[in-house]
Amino acid sequence: MSAAPGHTRACFDLKSATLPLIAVLLKTDDLSALASELKARFGDTPDFFDQDPVVINLAQLPEDAGAIDFARLNTLLRSYRMRPIAVHGGSSAQRGAAAAAGLVETPDIAHTLPLAAAEPAAVVAPAEEPVATPAAGTLVIDKPLRSGQQIYARGADLVVLAVVNFGAEVIADGNIHVYGPLRGRAIAGARGNADARIFSTCLEAQLISIAGTYRTSEIAMPPEVLGKAAQVRMVGDKLVMEPL
Repeated sequence: MSAAPGHTRACFDLKSATLPLIAVLLKTDDLSALASELKARFGDTPDFFDQDPVVINLAQLPEDAGAIDFARLNTLLRSYRMRPIAVHGGSSAQRGAAAAAGLVETPDIAHTLPLAAAEPAAVVAPAEEPVATPAAGTLVIDKPLRSGQQIYARGADLVVLAVVNFGAEVIADGNIHVYGPLRGRAIAGARGNADARIFSTCLEAQLISIAGTYRTSEIAMPPEVLGKAAQVRMVGDKLVMEPL
């Protein structure tokens, strides 16, 4: 059916979008050192990332840093299931090399706390401004989440009334409640709220994280919480898992 004369039916819309991104804050131009630290941190068969889009941030490189082999860097990050899409900071020569490797240049960005407290060659962190305040409101999801799906409760708690399958990801600036098996990745206090908690009636998570401190399934969970009703909270700078 054609549109009436004088009226054109739009076949697309343009809207602003807020996307969850990972920022790799590069601190050295030695990609061999970076490869070694990534392997030490995430292992040979990493499951921490799931084709997450990545911004390579060069702002913390030393002033005497040389040229960056972005083709090699892109390949390295992709081997850890990250997808480099953009670059930030650095010299004009470095940005030019990044553009030649297919990376776009981003405007100023800010970052939350790093995902580990060490001082590595690259810090991997969500590209969001830290706000260490309790979240307000609640987002409720009543359907199962399958592998590859991601839910982010921005400025809110997240309640999931079904299973979070392996490969799915739930993120909240506040608390996360999963009334079912939690098998995927759960990231609470995503913008720095260390008081946030993770609750599940069946804790089998691939990854748990609160305010940037995380633990993967490569370290077995205590038997008193594995597959059982449990909560995860921060005590000092450590994640503590307790049965409910």
